[in-house]
Amino acid sequence: MRTILLAGTAFAALAQPALGQTDTEIQTRPVEDTIIVTGTRGQSRTAIESLAPVDVITADAIDTVVSDELVDSLAALNPAFSVQRLPMADGAIYVRPARLRSLSPDQTLVLVNGKRRHRAALLGGRGAQSADLATVPSFAISRVEVLRDGASAQYGSDAIAGVINIILDETEGLRAFAQTSQYFEGDGQQDQLGAQLGFELGDGGFATATLEYTTAEPTSRSRQRPDAIAFEEATGIQVDDPVQNWGQPEREAVKFAFNAAAPITSAIEFYSHATYAQGQGVSDFNWRNPAFTTAYQTTPLDPDYDLSQIFPAGFSPQFGQEDQDYEVVAGLRGEVLDGLEWDLSAGRGRNEIDYFIYNTINASLGSNSPTSFNAGVLAQEETNFNLDFVYGWDTGRFEAPVSIAFGLEAREETYGIEAGDEASYAVGPLAVEGLPSGSNGFPGYSDLQAGSFSQDSYAGYVDVELPVTERLTVAGALRYEDFSEFGSTTDYKLSGRFAITDALAFRGTVSTGFRAPTPGQIESERTSQGLNSTTLVLVTSGRFSPTGPVADIINARADGPQIRPLDAETSQNYSLGMTYSHDSGLTATVDVYQIDVDDRFSTLGSFTLTDAERAQLAALNVPGGESITQVSFFQNQFDTRTRGIDVVATYGFDLGQGAMSLTGAYSYNETEVTGEAASGVFNDVSRTVFEEGLPQHNVVLTADYMFGRFTLNARARYYGEWTDTDDSADVIFQTFGSEVFVDLGLRADINENFAVRVGAENIFDTYPDESRRQANRGLIYSRNAPYDTDGGKYYLRLEASF
Repeated sequence: MRTILLAGTAFAALAQPALGQTDTEIQTRPVEDTIIVTGTRGQSRTAIESLAPVDVITADAIDTVVSDELVDSLAALNPAFSVQRLPMADGAIYVRPARLRSLSPDQTLVLVNGKRRHRAALLGGRGAQSADLATVPSFAISRVEVLRDGASAQYGSDAIAGVINIILDETEGLRAFAQTSQYFEGDGQQDQLGAQLGFELGDGGFATATLEYTTAEPTSRSRQRPDAIAFEEATGIQVDDPVQNWGQPEREAVKFAFNAAAPITSAIEFYSHATYAQGQGVSDFNWRNPAFTTAYQTTPLDPDYDLSQIFPAGFSPQFGQEDQDYEVVAGLRGEVLDGLEWDLSAGRGRNEIDYFIYNTINASLGSNSPTSFNAGVLAQEETNFNLDFVYGWDTGRFEAPVSIAFGLEAREETYGIEAGDEASYAVGPLAVEGLPSGSNGFPGYSDLQAGSFSQDSYAGYVDVELPVTERLTVAGALRYEDFSEFGSTTDYKLSGRFAITDALAFRGTVSTGFRAPTPGQIESERTSQGLNSTTLVLVTSGRFSPTGPVADIINARADGPQIRPLDAETSQNYSLGMTYSHDSGLTATVDVYQIDVDDRFSTLGSFTLTDAERAQLAALNVPGGESITQVSFFQNQFDTRTRGIDVVATYGFDLGQGAMSLTGAYSYNETEVTGEAASGVFNDVSRTVFEEGLPQHNVVLTADYMFGRFTLNARARYYGEWTDTDDSADVIFQTFGSEVFVDLGLRADINENFAVRVGAENIFDTYPDESRRQANRGLIYSRNAPYDTDGGKYYLRLEASF
């Protein structure tokens, strides 16, 4: 890859420089002049004119971030957005949780070209099930619009924190890139290739296709576990150093996107977009120490079984997934009756995750156990139908026509689980001797957990924008939605903007919102294993349906909380903001907000089981039921209040022979647990996770300087202090200090066809505070950090366009 890049750069350098004035004008066009389509169905508006805060993140800005995953680009460019890596967190290391305004990942609605994006099949931390932004190729994106405001009345479920709308590119021509990067430590090399072809389709239409390929090597920021050192000294058996790797997984991915529109008649246009992604990855799990791992027991029931002959130095299970994701949307749109615009569309999306695990054992099967397993398949499917209308009603009484939007939506979502290999979940004959069942590290999904679970919903809405005067605009939206699994909800939104002068304006909104529980959250069940940070003993736990038989076992207890069916989360959103835009090139926005969320979703437990209750699980044929020590359930558990302020300022000016663009963005966000839902149980761990688990202060400062053929990009990212929680043993809290990471890149336009970009992220190779209380697990830096803990990373990128 490096050879190709260097050869291409040398070849391009032979061409004569030819600066294109048109290209320069496009690159320096202020983002504030971009017409937005998110948060409004009425007249065309720019971000600075919107009634609610909207960030516009351009393709050029996305290209300055090394990662191939869109979540990393958004986190690096928008301080209100955060993402974690979560090493050794099962599927969450691949489908990473991303949050807007520190709320749950599934409390932000994701759209592509204005159409609802399907969720991923993974139920992540505290059961959140959100869209996987990493499945959309970054090279296919024209811009991303981030609406930082509640919008359930406009778009439906999930839009409590806001909306992320990914706008796909529709540029004509051929362009491509090749990029290689590596951490200063010498690991984690990532190679990327991408190509895009766009052309005219029919009379006034277009078609654009994009293909991306990425391969990445793993990283490791680990120390040798003390118990591994002790084992080697006591036995003389050499173990790997380190025995387990805390870091990013090895992975490979191919992504594709297609975007098209073409007129059918003078009044009707056909449009469509589609994405496809396929990938796989592998990562380490916790090392199993032969000295005290129960799987190393021997028994006369199976004299041939001796795990020390298979894994004499212990073993670290290798956990991975193969995933496929696709979405297809097609529709017709046009205009009738002199100004009534209509849009009829249908979309279908599917996300499938196939789990596998190897270098492990199902000890309960003894000598008959394989050492590699297919652990099962998760799938999320969604089908959407939309019929939308927008009418510009010119009453003659206002400054502009009144925008009246209304429409209908029908949606079906299905969650499916396919069982893994029987050996991955079987309870073998040696279980009676205390040898653990299931593939060690990640027991497979059983035939009893397998199934297909569906939910239907239907909605109708009306959305009105009224330009009362030249300076005052008000808007209101009302939406009714009915779900087959929990009932109906009606939500509203009121908003307004008043311009004091041509430069200064105030805006505000008040709205209600909701997030409906998904079929996967309602019906799915899971058995998992973790490591006690103090004793290093494996702990088997189970998460079960709140309406299933295990919930009945817990509800039969004389005391303690009752397990209840899931209900929707609901919210009240308030925001008040100010915008300023001056001809000098200075723009600024300040928005304060409050988001009250009731019946917030989380995991209730863990309930420690008695021997009699474990016997009941075994009688129900629950996988690993005989060894499960704790059970938990998804529940509506807390009420929270999130308050904050977002400040964004940009300033563009001429400097010397070039042009400088400065952007500063600051986000303050504080969450407080305000109450206990019907099934909630307060404790310090749960409260700390919600209130202190992410930084309250985040800042992003960027400077872009264009001079001649060169563009210099500099970015500083500040993250405030936050608190980590480890509840695998006696609860451990640790507060981590603030961090600053500096990124620097230089792009050179060699000629009108070729450009090269070089740079580094975290150029000072800054690392956060070490995780003091988990060192006995080989962990150096917290696994829950809200930023990359792998140090500095350099990159080289070659771009071509024709």
